Amino acid sequence: MPYPIEKKFVVALASSALFDLGEADDIYRKQGEQAYKKYQEKHVNDILEPGVAFPFTKRILNLNIRLYEEKPIEVILLSRNSPETGLRVFNSIKNHKLDITRAGFFTGKSPYEYIKPFNATIFLSANEKDVKNAINAGYPAGIVIKSEYIDDDDDELRLAFDFDAVLADDEAEKIYKESNDLQEFHNHEVAKKEISLNPGPLKNFLDKISLIQRLEKKREKDDLEYKKILSTSVVTTRNAPSHERMINTLKKWGVSVDSAFFLGGIEKKRILEVLKPHLFFDDQVDHLNSIKIPQVHIPFGIANE
Repeated sequence: MPYPIEKKFVVALASSALFDLGEADDIYRKQGEQAYKKYQEKHVNDILEPGVAFPFTKRILNLNIRLYEEKPIEVILLSRNSPETGLRVFNSIKNHKLDITRAGFFTGKSPYEYIKPFNATIFLSANEKDVKNAINAGYPAGIVIKSEYIDDDDDELRLAFDFDAVLADDEAEKIYKESNDLQEFHNHEVAKKEISLNPGPLKNFLDKISLIQRLEKKREKDDLEYKKILSTSVVTTRNAPSHERMINTLKKWGVSVDSAFFLGGIEKKRILEVLKPHLFFDDQVDHLNSIKIPQVHIPFGIANE
């Protein structure tokens, strides 16, 4: 039976997240819309190379094949391209054998207002303004960071998240920034260890991921040959004793992650380059450029003010 749309994991992507627009994007920025249009029409049959969100997209769509009874995933394109220039994007989607059939093309306009009508769980784009508009409107969104990465051939889909100002709100980060005192931060978090933090911009994203993980666990139970491919991790600068509030918050939300790293000042790079997530979500960008993994900046909270 069809999977209820309310439970669908709907990913909205800009073409700049899915593909490396390279020269075409450079022409748009330097020469304007008409030059860009002519370039894309001339190269309509030239296939675009994978972008930052491509490894994630390929694997998340593979779950529809594995979970064929429910087919819980929907990936849609929300693009600043015009319908005409969008032809190259759709040709590239077809060539890369991605099951993406729905799209909105807005001819230079920001697509963020259509996140809700499409029931999107997240919107990913390389356009910083579009993502910030979405975040300010209360929609889950992230900026893909251009980075080097190697897309391995395995089927596993690994997602990693910072915690504060990503899954949870920035209450704890505000305490630390305002006091600049690590001990005061720990005291605050210990005193409130039984009180859940409020949801952050990607809390609903994690909820939907958890639903898919439950489907995979059920499939594993029913089919001894099935091996789950989706794993989640939290990689946070929290450490003991502030770790307890995070764990209790996730528990009260009714979600769990496969692994958690409480680093307490250790560079995230040391963990992430071993973990090799197909997307890592963080609200701070200072350390991201040096990590060779697909990354997403969540421009939310006090660190982005």
